[in-house]
Amino acid sequence: MSEIEKLERRLKERFVRAFATYRLLDDGDHVLVGLSGGKDSLLLLELMAGRARISHPQFSVEAIHVRMEDVSYETDTSYLQTFCDHLQVPLHVVTTSFSASRPRVKPGGEAPAAGDGPASAKPPCFLCSWNRRKQLFNMAQLLGCNKIALGHHRDDIIHTALMNLTFQGRFDTMPAILHMRKMPLSVIRPLCLIDEADIRRYAELARYQPLLKQCPYEHDTHRAAVARLYADMERMNPEARFSVWKALEAEGKLCQ
Repeated sequence: MSEIEKLERRLKERFVRAFATYRLLDDGDHVLVGLSGGKDSLLLLELMAGRARISHPQFSVEAIHVRMEDVSYETDTSYLQTFCDHLQVPLHVVTTSFSASRPRVKPGGEAPAAGDGPASAKPPCFLCSWNRRKQLFNMAQLLGCNKIALGHHRDDIIHTALMNLTFQGRFDTMPAILHMRKMPLSVIRPLCLIDEADIRRYAELARYQPLLKQCPYEHDTHRAAVARLYADMERMNPEARFSVWKALEAEGKLCQ
């Protein structure tokens, strides 16, 4: 087998294992995939579209790409359209923006309704993420989707746990599946058992088109700092990722 064939097999095995372990999909699901245009979301959509062609379970897939006017990074939407057409997945492109204050977040972390307004100042990364997420929830409900799939991989989930522990004083993270309390939606992260290094290499071998412009804030955040800390942890103990993951599972933080 070639390198890409071996890697593709490993990615698919971990993808399917995530569904079985955390019960991410059921028959009749209508899933909206958040497609940023980065390597993680491209792989997510490719794997989801391939799985949707298998009869067990039966589910349908659509994709959404949210363009943010306030941040000077850019994705080639014609490439995303071609990518989705090849996979036979409908693509919805939405443009939005954010102001210099954050919206009110409802108890339990649910995405607010479209009319909810700002409350206090927050960093650009928070505002961008929050407004993108609101567009995903709005589109999911408009299309009648019951699940939203996001491209967070295992490293993302561990980084979030370390961020929360370091800056928030709590041991928590983005779960593999999150059932929303006040709307009939669940958020799933099917790449949760896949390591970023494998995604990066697959993106190179599969020749995914990179973003036209990178986000100007991506290296100046707590997440970037924690990623460097995490790299140091793995140099100290190559098994560190599995230790953190085991702790998250033991505390029930991966299914909510």
